[in-house]
Order: sequence, then structure tokens, then C-alpha cells
Amino acid sequence: MVKHQPLQVYERQLCLSCITGIYGCRWKRYQRSHDDTTKWELLWSLILLLTFCLLLVWFYFWWEAHNDYNEFNWFLYNRSGEWSDGTVPILATTAAGFTYIAFLMVLALCHIALGQQLNLHWLHKIGVTVALLTTIAGVISVNQTWGQEWDVIPISLQATGPFLHIGALAAVTALSWIVAGQVARAEKPMFQVVVVLLYLSVLLGLYVMPLYITSPCIMEPTSLKPRPDVIGHQGAPMLAPENTLWSFQRALQMNVTGLEADVAISMDGVPFLMHDHTLRRTTDVEKVFPDRQMDEASLFNWTDLQQLNAGQWFLKDDPFWMVHTLSPHEKTLIANQSVCSLEQLLKLASYHNSTVVFRLRRPPPGHPCYHSWINDTLHAVQQSGVPQSLVMWTPDEDRAQVRQLAPGLIQTSVEKRSPQSLHQSGISRLLLRYNQASTQEISNFSESHINLTLYTVNEPWLYSVLWCSGVSSVSSEAPHILKKVPYPIWLMGPHEYCLMWVSADLISFAVVIGIFIFQKYRMSGMRSYNPEQIMLSAAVRRSSRDISVMKEKLIFSEVGNGVGSAEELYADNGYDYYTNQGISQ
Repeated sequence: MVKHQPLQVYERQLCLSCITGIYGCRWKRYQRSHDDTTKWELLWSLILLLTFCLLLVWFYFWWEAHNDYNEFNWFLYNRSGEWSDGTVPILATTAAGFTYIAFLMVLALCHIALGQQLNLHWLHKIGVTVALLTTIAGVISVNQTWGQEWDVIPISLQATGPFLHIGALAAVTALSWIVAGQVARAEKPMFQVVVVLLYLSVLLGLYVMPLYITSPCIMEPTSLKPRPDVIGHQGAPMLAPENTLWSFQRALQMNVTGLEADVAISMDGVPFLMHDHTLRRTTDVEKVFPDRQMDEASLFNWTDLQQLNAGQWFLKDDPFWMVHTLSPHEKTLIANQSVCSLEQLLKLASYHNSTVVFRLRRPPPGHPCYHSWINDTLHAVQQSGVPQSLVMWTPDEDRAQVRQLAPGLIQTSVEKRSPQSLHQSGISRLLLRYNQASTQEISNFSESHINLTLYTVNEPWLYSVLWCSGVSSVSSEAPHILKKVPYPIWLMGPHEYCLMWVSADLISFAVVIGIFIFQKYRMSGMRSYNPEQIMLSAAVRRSSRDISVMKEKLIFSEVGNGVGSAEELYADNGYDYYTNQGISQ
């Protein structure tokens, strides 16, 4: 008794094999299935989707937080005591994780489009779990140490929102191909209704989303206010060591209208420029005074401070990755920089007729100038000969006395207060972090004749948003970048935006309807479509070099042995095969 087994050779589908192989290690045809995905695998698909969405937000956050990378590194320095660019490993791991998860999402969508059963490999499940837990840990860490930075997301959406909306609309419109295919293949009416309703709900939400998108850059160009002035925060710290004379000179070369610095007071009453509480990061105090490197900067006298080098650290650490752009002459100037006094800064500003704003740090208790710090600083201002109308005075202590002794100083507050309260205190300027004033508040300050300066603004997109909001000036660590922004990055009239919005919605709706109709027509005769169709006429369509054709072969075997020998034969020859039950004789 023999068994006749007609064997057909299948068309090799390398693309499908790669999709199912990479996603679930199902490289062979017999490993794949068109059955419904199990509930366990559906759960993992939801976890994959959640991880993708979370990583997308995390990636977007760090992309837009580029404006404040230096601030983040300074936070890390205060915690660890060592200066390093902590954003590099974060960006590298975030980019790698997002790319990996996005790739798995694409493979999962391909499975759905092809009607394949989802079966994520256990190694990928581990990878997804690690990515999810790592991202959650990162979010918690940022929330605890740098919570104020989350405000960059809603602020950046004022610049990117209209364009992200178009991108999201295009992506969801493209997904209609998969959704329509699933609906056309489904045999349960309830499943079809649920899928269509869910998809249409998302699509309708995107259609009306522009009603909730607000941006100051959606305005008539004729309403645009003058370009905000740029103040060099610590000079131009990306091009030269912060708070040094060369840094301020570089800032002035970038056409800034003002200079901003951080001021401390030495043991002998000399105000000098220093951002940190110690001298370790920005001087060679470890080399000159190794026993005093952890001491407060205010505990040094001016003679000691003049012995320190304040520029070599910049060439060594390269905090902004800009040293390679410097000329040999600039590197020589930087290497010879010393600690700068407030008086030197004021004389430089007076020569260039530039405004000066400084933050004064009170000396620690027990310091000789602990009680006289305001008078000592005011005396230095008067001794420099700078016009009082160029100095923005920020300390709130003894403000009334300062106003009497130097009535020409520009009284400036660094604390957010109402316009009425500022006027009552005789304050005409306000200095705030860029996330502390909304568009409406900026408008209110402007109408109340309060000049508002926001810091620290380094990115063109942020500068453009604040420009459209009506800010009078910004403080920046990157004046050389903002110098190249003569006009907002984008400015669109309300009618133009409405036209863009309605056009995008109409095009999307037409494409979705067309895809659903086409998929229904395409699937009408292919309800049980199998992407691995049997090539019954392979010999006619393909040459012998592409595929070996075998219409039918008699295999003589014992009934008890089944088809094992045939399976081994064709497996050894690298063929995928299909067997039909023969006719016993």
C-alpha cells in the first residue's frame, strides 16, 4: 500500500519571513498563523503601544529641552561635584530605545496588515520591559530634580503644534489602510463596528484639534512687535569662559544690547563675577590653593582671586562642544583669562553704552561684608563711573535706601509680581525665567509699561515664540545664534492657518473614504486570503534558476512512517512545501 502525495512548491516570500522572523522568530511558513491573536499577546501589544507613546513624549521632551542643557549639567554638577555633559548618555539611550520600540511598532502594524497572528518573541518582551521601566525611572528622576523643565513641552507646542497636528493627521490617515483591511476581513459585525467607531473617534479628534491649538505666532504680520533685545547671559559662555572679560567682549561683538552677570563679594569687599558658590569648576583653585578648593568663593580676598586662571577649564572641559571652532588666537586669549570684577564689567559696558544686569549673592554669615554687602556693591557701581541709567538693580534688600542714594538705577525685580505691585514699589523692569510668564501675562506686563526680560533663551524657536508674544528683551547664552534670527521662524495669519487646517482635513477625509472603498472592493473576493498562495503554475512564470518546480511526486513509504521522510527531504533542500492527503491504494 502506498500513499500518493502531490507536493507543490510555494513562492518564497522573504519580506513576510523577515517580518514574522524578526518580530516573533517565526521564520518558517509552518510557524506562522492567521488565527486570532491570543489575549496574552494582545496585552503585550498594548504594553508595546504604551511604551512607544511614553518614549515618544520622553524623546520630544529632551529634544526641546536642548535650550536648557547647560542648566541641567549645572544641576548635576551641584549634586556630584564633577562637571560632565550628562545629556549625552541620556540622548544616546533615548534615541536607541525609541528607534527600537518604533521598529517593533512598525513590525506589529505589518503583522496586522498581513493578517498574521501577533506573537512577540520573549527577547523583545524583555527589551520592551526594560525600555518601559527605564523611561518611567527617567521621568521620575527629572520630576524630582528638574521639575520646572516640564513646562518646555506646552511652550514648545506653541511653535510645533500646528505642524505636529499635520504630521499626526497624515499618520492616522495612513493607518486607514490597515483599519479598512481589518474591517473588510472581519466576519463579526460587532468587531467591525467597534473598530470603525474607534478609528473615526481618533480621526474626528484630530480634525477638531486646531480649535484647541494656540500659538502667538498665529497672528497678522502687521501686529508683530519690534525684535526683542538680546542680553548676553554671562557674556557669550558658548564662545568664551563665562563671566570673563573676553566672554563679555564676544557678546558685544554679537550686537547684544546688555550684559548679565552673577556677582559675589570677596573678603576685602570687592564685588567679582562668579556663578558657582565655589571656585572649583571655573578656575584652577585646585592647583593654586589645593587646601581651599572647597571653600566658598566669597571667602577669598581679591588678591587671591587675581592669582587664579579662569579660562583654561573652558579649553579642557569644552562644555558646549565649541572649542574646535576657535582660532589659535582666541584659544590664547581664553587661556589667559582671570576672574573679572564688577567694576571691570561696568567700565566695559559704559564704553559700549550697554545695559548691565547682575544678580548679587549675599556673603555667608560671619563674612566681613555680611551686613554691608548692598553698600559695598553700590559703592563699586558709583566708583566705576557707569551711567546709572545703564544699571539694572535687582536686590530687593534696602531698595528704598538704594533708590535714595542712586535714583538713576533701573529698579528691577526677579520675583514675579502683579503690575500694580511693581508700580507701587517703583519697579519698572522684571527679570523672570521664560516659563514663568504666559502669553497673556506678557501682554499684561507690556500694557502696564513693565519691561519684561526672560531668561535663558538660546533656541531660535523659543526666541520666535517670545518675539510673537511681545517680550521686550531676552537673556541668552547664545547671542551668536539669536543674531541669525532677523524674523520669527514662522508667522501665519489666522485665515491662512484656517485654510491650511480645513484643507488638510478635507484631503484626509477624502483619502480615508477612498481607502475604505478600495479595501472593501479588494477584499470582496478574498475573504480567506492567504498571503502565501500556492504557485500552481510556477514553472510558467519563473525560470528554473528562481524556483524548482515539482508538480507531483510519488513517495513510497509505509503507512506507519507517515510523511516524515518527505518533510526531512524537503527541509534539507531548503523548500517550503504543502502536502495533501493521498489516496490509499
